[in-house]
Amino acid sequence: MDIEFADTPYKRQTGLMYRTEMASHQGMLFIFEESAQRSFYMKNTPIALDLIFLNETLEIVHIHENSIPNDLSSIPSLVPAKYVLELVAGQSKQYQLAKGMNIKYTKL
Repeated sequence: MDIEFADTPYKRQTGLMYRTEMASHQGMLFIFEESAQRSFYMKNTPIALDLIFLNETLEIVHIHENSIPNDLSSIPSLVPAKYVLELVAGQSKQYQLAKGMNIKYTKL
């Protein structure tokens, strides 16, 4: 999987806004300095996404599937999260992701 990193305040604020397409092998990983309750919304994001919330050890702590494009409703982490992985809607099921699993990534 090709992962784009949102690891600066600007990149985290902008995320996938205004993008009209994303391949099924792509995603965006939001990296925060510390764990906290997170809340995302889909403003100006025309792609339906799955949001995977991860703690500091990269364990999946919550999955929000099939977000509604351009929706302003809050998508909360439910528990503290340090990372959030955004994938095209349906990818969390395709990859059989589940709460309690850990992920790994390599930043090139």
